[in-house]
Amino acid sequence: MNPQIAILIVRIKSLEAELDIELAKRAAGLRIGLEHGRVRFEQELLRRHRELRVRMSSYLLNARPLVILTAPIIYSLIIPFVLLDLFVTIYQTVCFPAYGIPKVRRADYFAFDRRHLAYLNAIERLNCEYCTYANGLIAYVREVASRTEQYWCPIKHAMRVMGTHERYSGFEDYGDAHGYRSELERHRRSLKEEQRPT
Repeated sequence: MNPQIAILIVRIKSLEAELDIELAKRAAGLRIGLEHGRVRFEQELLRRHRELRVRMSSYLLNARPLVILTAPIIYSLIIPFVLLDLFVTIYQTVCFPAYGIPKVRRADYFAFDRRHLAYLNAIERLNCEYCTYANGLIAYVREVASRTEQYWCPIKHAMRVMGTHERYSGFEDYGDAHGYRSELERHRRSLKEEQRPT
């Protein structure tokens, strides 16, 4: 890998760590804590949250008609999402062990914690659960796909691609045949060793 790119990747990871620290400070400032994996709020904060909940009747009466009309279309995507989830899970369960690729832990991509927010009504909670599932699923699928790409074709594209996964920057340059041939096994080894228990 180009040394300048390697330095930039290290800087990006350092900034991500700083961001995690700042987000944790923000959560502490909001007096939100975790106990045994469950979200805990101070009683006074919980009381204020309940006061800010919009009643379902008001929520529905104030909804724009187009929002109500498009809701069934949005929720109909649950069918392809569930099928995608099922097929990708079967794919990695069957194929990853055959190639020695560590399986993606599906549970790491879903954080169904918004249901604990007392300021959300039942419809808002359902919307949040749906968004959590959809975005978690896409992140899970992306990780499965990125491991597949690293194993089979760790080559950058000639054109700039938006939203590449974090493995992409370490791939071989487009058109670098020697780099691809000489580094393919290293990419595969690093993938296999990535999540080995220590």
